[in-house]
Parts: sequence; structure tokens; C-alpha cells
Amino acid sequence: MSGTDPERTPRRPEDLRSHQWYGTDGLRSFSHRARTRQLGYLPEEHLGKPVIAILNTWSDINPCHVHLRDRAQAVKRGVWQAGGFPLEFPVSTLSETFQKPTPMLYRNLLALETEELLRSYPVDGAVLMGGCDKTTPALLMGAASVDLPTVFVPAGPMLPGHWRGEVLGSGTDMWKYWDEKRAGNLGDCEMAELESGLARSPGHCMTMGTASTLTAAAETLGVTVPGASSVPAVDSGHDRMAAASGLRIVELVRQDLRLSRILTQEAYEDAVAAVLALGGSTNAVIHLIAMAGRSGVKLTLDDFDRIARTVPVLANLRPGGRFLMEDFHFAGGMPGFLSRLTDVLHLDRPTVAHATLREQLAGALVHDEEVIRDRARPLAAEGGVAVLRGNLCPDGAVIKHIAAEPQLLRHTGPAVVFDDYRSMQRTIDDPALGITPEHVLVLRGAGPKGGPGMPEYGMLPIPRYLLEQGVRDMVRISDARMSGTSYGACVLHVAPESHVGGPLALVRTGDTITLDVAARSLHLHVTDEELDRRRAAWTPPPARYERGYGALYMEQISQADTGCDFEFLARPGATPDPYAG
Repeated sequence: MSGTDPERTPRRPEDLRSHQWYGTDGLRSFSHRARTRQLGYLPEEHLGKPVIAILNTWSDINPCHVHLRDRAQAVKRGVWQAGGFPLEFPVSTLSETFQKPTPMLYRNLLALETEELLRSYPVDGAVLMGGCDKTTPALLMGAASVDLPTVFVPAGPMLPGHWRGEVLGSGTDMWKYWDEKRAGNLGDCEMAELESGLARSPGHCMTMGTASTLTAAAETLGVTVPGASSVPAVDSGHDRMAAASGLRIVELVRQDLRLSRILTQEAYEDAVAAVLALGGSTNAVIHLIAMAGRSGVKLTLDDFDRIARTVPVLANLRPGGRFLMEDFHFAGGMPGFLSRLTDVLHLDRPTVAHATLREQLAGALVHDEEVIRDRARPLAAEGGVAVLRGNLCPDGAVIKHIAAEPQLLRHTGPAVVFDDYRSMQRTIDDPALGITPEHVLVLRGAGPKGGPGMPEYGMLPIPRYLLEQGVRDMVRISDARMSGTSYGACVLHVAPESHVGGPLALVRTGDTITLDVAARSLHLHVTDEELDRRRAAWTPPPARYERGYGALYMEQISQADTGCDFEFLARPGATPDPYAG
């Protein structure tokens, strides 16, 4: 790696931020040195050396990160070898699998924790360890607000699943086979086998779900070492990648290469292009908008739609394609993949590993043309996410159209409305509702405030009796999100959400709705006058939280189209370093 800038003079020990804590003659520095002796460190182990914070989202209940306790040791190894002083900090884990109502409720809490931890301790640079869906954006949002030299270490995908001769993708095949169970095609024995075969190792989902999408975006942004995002979590290469990241962060501190020089407008546009060409998760739309905002970069839904029209889908990965992340890694990973998008990328911007992205991609190869397609044989002609507008979503909505049945991409049908997820669960299989494949399922009360936290409810279940008839997709509309491993004709992130009185709150069962992805349109066939009457009769829901973090969340959260950040964190303004003397 050659990201050294020859015009930047390496920093002297007294120029380091940590020098304020350790290097002066006052009482406070004496105390800091004494307490470091209490930790068992010799003066020569840390004085005058770059202090590197390793922010670790490991926990016993996060299967995506359960190996990060060991990987932190590899990062430390690299930091020590480069002449730095590593300090590991535990931070919130945000387990996508277990945390309720949704870890999205706590993304901004981890971002705030990251920001304040890095600001308040004697830290010169940071290594961020994450990968489970919300941890990547949260860590980078917080780090961007502090603006220290930073390297991100992705948790890595788990091994492929296996069941009765089939290769399984976690998430995607869970939804698939659960529907088969509901349709009566699988029994308890088969499902018990699937439980044991679906997720075989530490690591995040090995499909191009939200986790892999966001770590790929991080690599495209330039905040990882090359190829880091696709290394399988249990591969020995993952240890080596972690050690290389530790080596690299020390050099970045010495060169004072801060995160703001990496996370530029051009970098975010490239990340959007990569996400769309990967056929990545719709959740990346919300997260990249929020991350960009923390970097002082304005990124909008219109940018996603504009860029989507310039890039094809080249990654043949589930849920929109066939292969899994281990296949992608050995096919060339992100370096090979990005080498096929060089005509739309900003190649002269820096990364943490090289002076330019152009230099980083030099010599990158694709080793499997089925996994990473060339431009002449794309999976889809345009990027995998479409942004919709219309009277039902005046501030926008999104659909991952490459994961839907094609005949549903232009569809008109009557709405069946559910006011909340629980009532939908109780009644969706009731034949008395009279739901047919032509109906449009509508869920409200699942947005940023209504969810709360915008849970992944957007892949609404298809009624059991339709599954038994062979139906596997329907048009579904909500102000919720859906897992990046999900699929189907699901319109998501409707903004403004129903909880704040958006048009979704005014839809009634029987109203006609038209989805037209080619026209980027979502239209409710109700007159403006009738909508005005319904709006006048609408009553805001009662406050969900009376105190605590939930009350802060409800007060500060923004809508999906602006990234669901907290207003007091997203707004511009300076936050000074603490006085350490």
C-alpha cells in the first residue's frame, strides 16, 4: 500500500493529539502517565507514539461480530509493528438478529457514542470494527464528525449455508423456505435441518444484503484496505487484513491523513454507483445519505436515481442473482468489481491505502465472469434500486426492482390497508379479507417514528392461501424498510411516513394504486379534494415514549429521504476538542 503523500511532512511526537494528555509538564499529564503505568505499560511502549483507538462492536449476542474479539488482536499486532500504541474500546454492538424493535432505532446512539469516545480520549487515529447492518454507517458517521485518521475493518461474510445438496444464502433463503413452510411444502424436520444449515460460521450475511452492501460501500469510499469487504470472516486472510489495517492506521496518523480528505462528494457518488451496480440493499440509500451529511456532503434520492441510470448491475449475487459473497471474493472482490466501473468513478481521489483510487485499482482482475459480469452482459441494464415519486410518496420511496417479479413492475390494483404490523400478522391469512394476487398490500405505522425505528417489515407476508396456490410475489407498499436479503415487489421508505401525517396515513382499503417503476411513479387514484377531507379528519398518534432515549429519538429523528439522522447531530457546526491539561 502506498497512500503516503510525499508533500506531507510526517508529524513529530509533539504534534500528536495525544501529546496534550501525555507530553506536557503539568499535573494532569503526570496523572495520565501514572494511570497508564497502572495499566501495566512502560513509558517506551506509548510515549511519543500514535495512540490508536480500536472501536470493537463485538459481543456474545452478535453472531456477525462474535469473532471480532480475536480480530482486534490482529489489529493491535499491526499497530504495534508500525510503532503505534493500540487501545481497544468496547462500543454498542447493534445485533441485527436479536435487538428489538430494530437496531435502526440505535444507529444514531452508536454514532454519538463513537463521536464522543474519539473526541474525549487521548486518541490520534481510529480503527473501526463492524459489519452488521447498522454498525458500518454508525461508526463512520461518528468518526466523520470527529475527523481523525480512520480505517474501517469489515467483519466479513459468513460461510455459505448448506442443506440437502443446496447452497443457502442467509436471509434470502430463510424468507424463501419460510414461505414454503407456510405453503405446506416443508415440515418440521426440514425446518430443523435448515436451522442448523443456514448460518454456519461467524460473520454477517453472505448475500448482497445490507451488511455486504454497506461494507462494499465503505471499501468504495476508500476507508478500508483493498479487498477488505469480501474476505470471509473465518478465512485466515481476514486476520491478515485486520493486521494490515493496524499497520496502515499508524502511517495515516503520521501523515495526518484525516477522514475528511477521504469522504468527499466524489467518494460518496462512487459509493452510490457501486451499491447500485452491485444490486445492493435499499437500506444503503438511507445510510449513505446520513453518512454524507456527517461529512458535509449533500446526497439526495435524486442522486441515487440519476446515478442508477448510468450504471448496470454487474454482480450476480443473491437476492437479485445467483452467487454468494465467498464466490464474489474469489472472483476479484471489490477491486475487480470496481475495475469494471472505472468510466463512472472518480479515480483521482485518495483512499486510506493509496494516493488515488486509480492507483488502488491498477492491476485489479476479475477471475469469474459469471459472478462479476462484464458490461456487455449485465444482470440488469440499470442500477438495482429505483426512486419513486407521486402523490403517495411526495418526498420519495424506493424499490429494489431487480429482486421483484417483472410483471409487477407496472401494476394497478386495489389496496388492502393494515394500520400496524401486529394487526397485519393477526389477519393476513384470513380468507375473509378477500386478498387476490392483484391487490396491493399497504402497511403504515412502520416508519422512523411510527415503527419506531423503521423496522424491516417491508417484505409483507403473502397470505397463506395464495402461497398454497403458487403465488410468490405481490406489490407491497410501506413506510418501513426491508432486509437487504429480502426480495419482491416491495415499495419502501415512503416519505413522509404515515405517523407524521404523510399521504400513506390517508389510504383506505379499496383505493386504487398504480406502481410504474419505468416511469418512477407511485400514484394513489384519489382526488386531491378527497385527500384534503381525509387529512382534515386525521388525528396524530399519541406519543410513543414519555422519557429516555426513545423520547430523544422521537424528538430528533428525521425522515427516510434525509437519512434518519438526529437533527442535533446532522446540523453543521464546530465541536471543540476537550482541554486536556
